[in-house]
Amino acid sequence: MKVSRLKQLILGELLRLHKYNVIFISVFIALVWGIILYFVNSNIFDVLLPLLILVDSTMMSFMYIGSVMFFEKKESTLSSILVTPVKNEEIVLSKIFANTLHNLLSTSLVIIAFVFIKQVELRYILIFFSIIVITSLFTGLGLLFSYYQKDFTTMLMNIMILAFLLLIPSALFAFGIISGKFWEYILLINPIQAAQELINGGFKEYEITWKYYFSLAYLLVGLITTYKYLIIPKFQKYAVSISGV
Repeated sequence: MKVSRLKQLILGELLRLHKYNVIFISVFIALVWGIILYFVNSNIFDVLLPLLILVDSTMMSFMYIGSVMFFEKKESTLSSILVTPVKNEEIVLSKIFANTLHNLLSTSLVIIAFVFIKQVELRYILIFFSIIVITSLFTGLGLLFSYYQKDFTTMLMNIMILAFLLLIPSALFAFGIISGKFWEYILLINPIQAAQELINGGFKEYEITWKYYFSLAYLLVGLITTYKYLIIPKFQKYAVSISGV
């Protein structure tokens, strides 16, 4: 794998995100959420800010990469790449890196704003590290998910269903609607809840316990295994099927 070639691919993916207005949309949504959070009271704010970062790092990054893959499929842009010396690993990594960078930008705007507006106290290294790990995982899952989607409408509907199944239990737990040790432990199997634990660890008032380290290991193992055994092996078949190469 050539680093210079990977850099060019990442730059190309960032330009594609700009071309498809994904960067604009993500920044716009982040600003809208920022305005909403500014007017909520402190008790709700303490719950909503980590939840916003969670949604942006998980399901939004999942949807963004799915949208880009759909546009690529529609324009058959992969066909020109497949006949070059570029490796599948480089193509996939460039997409994961680019989507993670762009998502980190939009989420950082909200975080930095509230550091100054509401004096949110953060463990900066942990919060940004968490966003990188989580976004990378869900971007990879979004890539894998997009391999099996026939059209854009179906993809959006399936993402909504998946978001409902994964986000609702974590949101209910965050707002105290469901509680208890049983839910505290069983929900860690949900990658959304594990991601929430990582994000919470970036806030200074949050006490880091074994759940944080378990969630970190769980998500890192999930990222590595899905990338190695699912995302890369199935990419060639997907690319060939949509390009006609």
